[in-house]
Amino acid sequence: MSDHAPPSTRPTTFDVGERMVLDGTSGGRTGVIHTPHGDIATPAFIPVGTKATVKTLTPDQVRSTGAQAVLANAYHLYLQPGHGVLDDAGGLGEFMRWSGPTYTDSGGFQVMSLGVGFKKVIEMSAGAAAKPDDSATNKNQGRLAKVDEDGVTFTSHLDGSRHRFTPEVSMQIQHGLGADIIFAFDELTTLMNTRTYQERSVERTRRWAQRCLDEHERLSLERTHRPGQSLWGVVQGAQFEDLRRQAVRGLVEMSDRAEAEGRRGFGGYGIGGALEKENLGTIVGWCTEELPEDRPRHLLGISEPDDIFTAVENGADTFDCVAPTRLARHGGIYTLDGRVNMTRAQFRHDHSPLDPNGFSEVSLEYSRAYIHHLFKAKEFLGQTLLTLHNLAFVVRLVDDVRAAMAAGPDAYLAYKTEFMGRYYAGR
Repeated sequence: MSDHAPPSTRPTTFDVGERMVLDGTSGGRTGVIHTPHGDIATPAFIPVGTKATVKTLTPDQVRSTGAQAVLANAYHLYLQPGHGVLDDAGGLGEFMRWSGPTYTDSGGFQVMSLGVGFKKVIEMSAGAAAKPDDSATNKNQGRLAKVDEDGVTFTSHLDGSRHRFTPEVSMQIQHGLGADIIFAFDELTTLMNTRTYQERSVERTRRWAQRCLDEHERLSLERTHRPGQSLWGVVQGAQFEDLRRQAVRGLVEMSDRAEAEGRRGFGGYGIGGALEKENLGTIVGWCTEELPEDRPRHLLGISEPDDIFTAVENGADTFDCVAPTRLARHGGIYTLDGRVNMTRAQFRHDHSPLDPNGFSEVSLEYSRAYIHHLFKAKEFLGQTLLTLHNLAFVVRLVDDVRAAMAAGPDAYLAYKTEFMGRYYAGR
């Protein structure tokens, strides 16, 4: 961008820092991801900017929270305004005036989560009484996507128009969006899918990953006028250990073969799909035990504090989630003593700071009574202020986790014990 340094010609790489292994974990590590638009110190939380905007915030406000990168959604930007518009602007960062590193997902999550009729957020539990059913949908919503070997045909949630995503189309969209880090097109399954379907899906995602690598290579050679992009493979397999390990081995073998032939392999890996919360660490550990040490790992869709600690202890380097911003838009904040809903009547006359621990400037500058008023009056400023606070809280949490990891296992465990004991004390 005109007021920032131009992007580097250096491709995205990863330097591993301190390694930390705790009992019962597969091990975490610190590191640095180098991208054409800057570095990301890991572990790191990546805020979600779904439609080229972190909802209610300007890029400068996002930057003020300490965020190092943002992630946008290929599905939404394809539908509106179209990836060609962003390509003409010089890519996602130029379009939204964000000078740092950027990610885009493949569109697979939105196509599947909207298409199979489940909620926007795939729940981390199917429910104790739930029985796997490949035809299951939300009872109030029909199936809007159809998967076949070549790709997915889906109906737009905006206007009902029909569209087609294939691995090649996803790569073309993401190259047009121009993010530093992009993801291979995968099939998202849920905890409601049967074992038989999960087996077929893992193999389908592997075949799609090869097509993504091939198209990524073609587009990279064709689009030398744009900064290089790093394609990351996505690991599926739900809650099954053999399928998760099989999926990783297939992707790594594919990447190694491409690099041995002088082509681009996967610059990193995403761990996707539905993850049972109680088995999160175990599932992430299965994947990271098989993944190469010199490639970063991104866990798609977690941000609760206990999940963050579990993820980094088992080798996740970066992760994203809409939870902090969505919680803020509904009047909720994170504090060291747990979540607080600012719309509750008890805050009407509370003139103390939003959060005396001061995770951001707004935490100390604005009172709880004022925030309560803004939400009751339906003033958008309330959403902005709470989003600033929540992003700053989660980013600071992960920064503190990274610093504690670098200081050694004893320092990390002391920090975790103190934080978790206070945050979840009320449960």
